[in-house]
Amino acid sequence: MNQDEIHLIPKEKYPFLLRQMKRPPEKMYLLGQIPSDEHKFLCVVGSRTHSQYGKDVCKEIILGLRGSPVVIVSGLAIGIDSLAHEYALEAGLKTIAFPGSGLDSSVLHPRSRIDLARKIVESGGAIMSPFDLYQSPTSWTFPARNVLMAGISHAVLVIEGRKDSGTMITAAKAASLNRDLLVVPGSVFSDLSNGPNSLLREGAIAVSSTEDVLEVLGIGRGNSNSDSRAVQNELGLSKLNSEEQRLLACLSYPKMRDELVAELNIEASTLGALLSSLELYGAVSDQDGIIVKLWKTD
Repeated sequence: MNQDEIHLIPKEKYPFLLRQMKRPPEKMYLLGQIPSDEHKFLCVVGSRTHSQYGKDVCKEIILGLRGSPVVIVSGLAIGIDSLAHEYALEAGLKTIAFPGSGLDSSVLHPRSRIDLARKIVESGGAIMSPFDLYQSPTSWTFPARNVLMAGISHAVLVIEGRKDSGTMITAAKAASLNRDLLVVPGSVFSDLSNGPNSLLREGAIAVSSTEDVLEVLGIGRGNSNSDSRAVQNELGLSKLNSEEQRLLACLSYPKMRDELVAELNIEASTLGALLSSLELYGAVSDQDGIIVKLWKTD
């Protein structure tokens, strides 16, 4: 990887959910390309010393996402993190890695995953870091990057982890950021299940299949951007009035209600009525105040 290819991202170019954090990172270095905000970002974390069960579940769920508009986010670390990236590449999905270090090849962590980092970039994904280029991994860099992994994502999926692990730190950050927290239940006889099972007791969402994950992300198997779906959306557009079409045209990326009110110069009540109509058509989805376009219109 060439250092000349690493560059700072302007704040206005941060992925949507990263921009919405109360304290978005002051700077963010990028190697590669950030997938568009039309994707759903799924953070996958788990134990460094995973079991065969954890590996099998990780593979089953991520390979099952093949063809879906999902980006896999993880930390490039040995264990479930690396497996998540590898299975994403195998499934043809974009993936983003947040190493606990700067991006220069002399410090990129872990050293054993530099080839994986290169494959991620070559496949159209990205390596991102808020740290200076030559920042070595330390005790504070890992918790800091865990916050960003959760912050950039619509949901966080936990696959194995001990109670005092970095996996649980990421899970805690997901909860504090109001992200969906998904957990794969584990064996009561394994200490690797202590973390996930405790999260389930606290109200996390249990998942056991790709379909469970897609449901939480609001992605139906029939909502893919296939040619047939695009034709169906074009037919649906003909049924919308001019104001509904104008609103839909504004959603080139997910936006908050206040943004739409200002951009369209309409009353909040008018926006609400338009959104209700578009939701009935299945054209948009309101996800905790963030309006996402479901139809492919361009």
